[in-house]
Amino acid sequence: MKSLKLRCFTVSLATLLLLLWYSRVIRTGGAPLDLGLHGYVRVQPTATSGSQSLSLHCTTCAVVSSSGHMLGSGRGSEIDAHDCVIRMNAAPTGGFEADVGGRTSVRMVSHTSVPRLLRAEALFFGPDAATVYVVWGPERNMRQDGKGRIFNVLVGLARRHPRAHLYAVRREKVLYCDRVFQEETGKDRMKSGAFLSTGFFTMILALDVCDSISIYGMMDGSYCGLANHSSVPYHYYESYRLDECGMYRLHERARRGGHRFITEKHIYQRWASQGKLHFPYPTWVPQQQT
Repeated sequence: MKSLKLRCFTVSLATLLLLLWYSRVIRTGGAPLDLGLHGYVRVQPTATSGSQSLSLHCTTCAVVSSSGHMLGSGRGSEIDAHDCVIRMNAAPTGGFEADVGGRTSVRMVSHTSVPRLLRAEALFFGPDAATVYVVWGPERNMRQDGKGRIFNVLVGLARRHPRAHLYAVRREKVLYCDRVFQEETGKDRMKSGAFLSTGFFTMILALDVCDSISIYGMMDGSYCGLANHSSVPYHYYESYRLDECGMYRLHERARRGGHRFITEKHIYQRWASQGKLHFPYPTWVPQQQT
């Protein structure tokens, strides 16, 4: 009997040590695992509500860029015909339906864009209540111990709108995205002084939930280097002093805090050549990898 108890204790202790080691690998030095949909956790109105991962699957997805290339596209009905329509940040549909569609299944939102949602809270969380919001941000803003400024704002939002579908990207998922960027570019994202864009997190989410992904409004990574490229607004719904390519170059050259938009587009080109992404508008066919 004592021998059996000893064996049970030994197994339990070994299991506990293994779990502690695994947790340390995930949080520190080890290569982050792809958590899939477990990388997105629902924001609950109270700490006692429990943890809930995102549960979503779409056969066809339209990822709609916020680029000025969407203006005059006339692809609204085509976009809305997809099972799921994924947009970014606070990109509006009102007044732009003919070009960008009117449905929104998912919004990938940067921590910096949360205040925009709050300024139009009734719009986003009233008639758009069925939309799934997935918010990403650095640990300092998204930590869940009461010290994450943006996460605390999301908790307040969940209390005011208990039916809202609010999710946060877990720290482990952010680390996984960093690893993907490094594997694709050979560069450490943090050492390069760059921040991944909302578009990058959107692409990762789309790969997690969609069987087929169609991208609207995104040009390839070499477009801005063409002598005859057209000038369009950075966002279809806003006027900027710099056009889209000017904004891309500004970020690409930034030593700290910039998004590597052009670099990320080259990554999407490789994924497209592997059949993971499709570009119906503007239409372009990536060169197949050799």
